Amino acid sequence: MAYSPATPVSDMPRRHLSEAALAAFTARFGERFTATHAVRDHHARDESAYPPVQPDAVLFPKDTDDVVAAVQLCTEHNVPLIPFGIGSSIEGHVLPIEGGVTIDFRDMNQVLAIQPEDFTVTVQPGVIRTQLNDEIRHTGLFFPIDPGAHASIGGMTATRASGTNAVRYGTMRDNVLSLKVVTATGEVIRTSSRARKSSAGYDLTHLYVGSEGTLGVIVEITLRVYPLPEAVTAAVCSFPTLRHAVQAVTEIMQSGVPIARVEFMDERAVRAVNAYSKTNLAEQPLLLFEFHGSPAGIAEQAVIVQELTAGQGGTAFQWAEKPEERTVLWTARHNYYFACLQQRPGGRAITTDVCVPISRLADCVTDTAADLQSLAFPWSIVGHVGDGNFHVVMMIDADNEQEWRQAEDINRRLVLRAIQMDGTCTGEHGVGIHKMGFLKAEHGEVALQLMRNIKHAYDPNNIFNPGKIVSWSATAS
Repeated sequence: MAYSPATPVSDMPRRHLSEAALAAFTARFGERFTATHAVRDHHARDESAYPPVQPDAVLFPKDTDDVVAAVQLCTEHNVPLIPFGIGSSIEGHVLPIEGGVTIDFRDMNQVLAIQPEDFTVTVQPGVIRTQLNDEIRHTGLFFPIDPGAHASIGGMTATRASGTNAVRYGTMRDNVLSLKVVTATGEVIRTSSRARKSSAGYDLTHLYVGSEGTLGVIVEITLRVYPLPEAVTAAVCSFPTLRHAVQAVTEIMQSGVPIARVEFMDERAVRAVNAYSKTNLAEQPLLLFEFHGSPAGIAEQAVIVQELTAGQGGTAFQWAEKPEERTVLWTARHNYYFACLQQRPGGRAITTDVCVPISRLADCVTDTAADLQSLAFPWSIVGHVGDGNFHVVMMIDADNEQEWRQAEDINRRLVLRAIQMDGTCTGEHGVGIHKMGFLKAEHGEVALQLMRNIKHAYDPNNIFNPGKIVSWSATAS
């Protein structure tokens, strides 16, 4: 059964902790295992608009041995186990819809190894991305994946996260070299070495990256890191229409300019950001750029980009060369989600994303904007448009069934539009619960059944984050 906002939690099959299971967990973990209401309530939600669903209990492991013991106990007592980073996911990934134990990695938050000569680091899953960059800054290296939220590396790996730097540095798929994972049998495997490439066997690493906690529990991640750029410059440019702005991005990417970031905001998003962050950006569709490299290289890139944006009606091309000026711009962009929340206090955000080939991006964005025009509640569009990925945020009254249905209809049309353009139902948010119904349209029934077979093989007792990505049986999808 697929869970939706209209499905009462009581209708979902739940496997609650028995008294024997509670006693076994308490005996093994002591105070790091709790069933108090306040802690369970904190782990009952993420940033999706789904109603809260409490786990039966929450575990705070301190090391891999704790995770192994938790998996063994969950298997023994037939109890679901749901990994939890900081709860910033937006498609219902961490909701314990079938009951069970949420495993919170806040205490497994150590940077375990830094190998600057190899451009790699190894971390525990609870490390926050900003923490990682603080701890490796002295080496002259940085980790570029930046989804905006202060997400954990474990959560970013599990959802195959992306962000504003993906156009140059790639996504988590491109930057995870190796993992340690606890399997359903309670064994610990290493999926690969730290070598930059390998042809040895199946690519287990990238099977777990993006698996959303449904195939095993990630306990260590080895990542690529990069030299801090010699020079960084940002710029902002406004456009008369959505299509002009997006078409400018297409031309920039086709020109081969190695731009580090290019972000799009429609006029509604700019208006919300100005109100929240006290900026004074022109309230028109805009692009926000960042260039990395040598001073001479950046100057050359900037000339080309200015010419291309001017050809699409771009105006008010403004530079932000000082670090504090760049910080203002990017902080405003990263606070976009909170700016949306401010538009409707007490409302809930329906946040969705798709990704299409860049040649279809302008069509997809403009058709989506036209579809949104009929809505009475706040909405806006932003995107990491350098790789064809954009987001729609709709602020609804979660208690208003009509608004729910309108937002879900918009989301359905957006996703099907993207798939028809040879795109995907999600470029970086992941599937969770919300996008499960679209996988058949995108991949076909045969591929979907293959995914289900992998789930059955890796997790034969269906204890790892059940009810996410694919349903356990074909009849329930």
